[in-house]
Amino acid sequence: MLDTYGRPYVQPVIWKTAHWLLKKGLKANQVTVVAFMVGVMASVLIFFDKPYLGVVTLWLSGFLDAVDGSMARESKTSSYWGTVLDVTFDRIVEGGIIIALALRHPDPGILFLLLLLAVSIIFTMTIFLTVGALSDKKSEKSFYYQPGIAERTEGFILFSLMVLFQSNLQFWIIVFLIVEVATGLQRLREARLILKD
Repeated sequence: MLDTYGRPYVQPVIWKTAHWLLKKGLKANQVTVVAFMVGVMASVLIFFDKPYLGVVTLWLSGFLDAVDGSMARESKTSSYWGTVLDVTFDRIVEGGIIIALALRHPDPGILFLLLLLAVSIIFTMTIFLTVGALSDKKSEKSFYYQPGIAERTEGFILFSLMVLFQSNLQFWIIVFLIVEVATGLQRLREARLILKD
């Protein structure tokens, strides 16, 4: 939701950064890889009990993840391969945060909730990617971007709350889980309307 409606407000900063990196000779896929490595570093920092630094690093990764797409569009180098890298690396970064928290909180109840959260993300992303691949609708991305209650920014906010308030981790996982399932069901309902036979 925030990605869809808030993007116009942050896009000028994203464009300026994209222009600057292109002038420095960097390519979009190179920034995608850098964003991925920064995102993995966030998981490492969280595991080693550096939650604030981990969250800042996670958001830096997310910012670079937005910049790489703008670089690709600006330089007219958008590609399906770039999209595959982008989507795959995003899921690995998210998985890394879940794994870092699971290693720090090996309580069976917490681990079960984190497992459910991972499954809910798979559920929601499966619908998102399938609709994007099958829909005739177009967007500025390589496939139809299906809006939802929880998009990338909401995910980052909820991951940040989980990391920063680990004393209430169970509560924040449940909130995240509810938001993900609601988003998946919303997208499934919309998919039925978009993909009518």
